[in-house]
Amino acid sequence: MQNQSSKIKTELKNRAYQYSIKIIEFIDTLPKDTSSHVISKQLLRSATSIGANIVEAKAASSKNDFTNFFSYALKSANESLYWLRLLRDAKKVKNAHLDYLLNETNELANILGSSILTLKGRK
Repeated sequence: MQNQSSKIKTELKNRAYQYSIKIIEFIDTLPKDTSSHVISKQLLRSATSIGANIVEAKAASSKNDFTNFFSYALKSANESLYWLRLLRDAKKVKNAHLDYLLNETNELANILGSSILTLKGRK
């Protein structure tokens, strides 16, 4: 039976993976203009990096290394928020799916931030 910490890590990894799939689906709905294309490439890179760094953390060689991968994932989540808000505020998309993505990105960032504080012994 998985211990609680391992179960939480697996759930976070799966949640980040599903988030990446939703981002890909969202990007495929964006307008085909130049600015949307450039922003979508940045968003795809940063959003999928969240899950990739969570997966990389599993192979970390130390607690510090593990914390660093979670920090990279948090930075990618914050960057993804920037690109999603930019698309919203530039009126490139009027999609209810965007609200879900903004909320999910915020939640992933909060989980990662809280985890980092715990790992650093500040919580």
